[in-house]
Amino acid sequence: MNSDLIVFIVLAIVSIATAMGMVFSRNAVYSALFLVLNFVTVAVFYLLLGAPFIAMSQITVYGGAIMVLFLFVIMLLGAESLAPSKALPWQRPLAFTLALVLVVESVYLIVSRAQPNLGITAPDASLNTMDSLRQMAMELFSKYLLPFEVTSILLLVAMVGAIVLTKQEKNGRES
Repeated sequence: MNSDLIVFIVLAIVSIATAMGMVFSRNAVYSALFLVLNFVTVAVFYLLLGAPFIAMSQITVYGGAIMVLFLFVIMLLGAESLAPSKALPWQRPLAFTLALVLVVESVYLIVSRAQPNLGITAPDASLNTMDSLRQMAMELFSKYLLPFEVTSILLLVAMVGAIVLTKQEKNGRES
């Protein structure tokens, strides 16, 4: 076992543990902090793959700006710990169905794309130049502009949804 594999296994365990902590935490602030730690482990994965620009972008954009915004919204609304809500009758079967679809898709992708005896090769050192960053930016804002914008809209909708879900009723009316 080489050192990269050991670091990868440790980071994978930490990444899975922080994701599980984020999902199962009852406190919204703790959940957001688990998510920040998960973003940091993903950034270290990018460093292991030889992509320092994406790693720093991951920490700056997600770990910094977006999580500060989410923590601000959580603390502004006083939603650190939400009261348990009633689950609608269709939510649990839908969740299990979607989880089953995700597992089936994952198994299919792993089996169909598995190629034995192919190792992971180190990226070419010449890819970390200014020209490759310029090329990546041109690709991102031309070819992948729609997914980039959809992601920003999704984050905005998630923030508005958090505000709507935490709105409390006062004196018989919503405030």
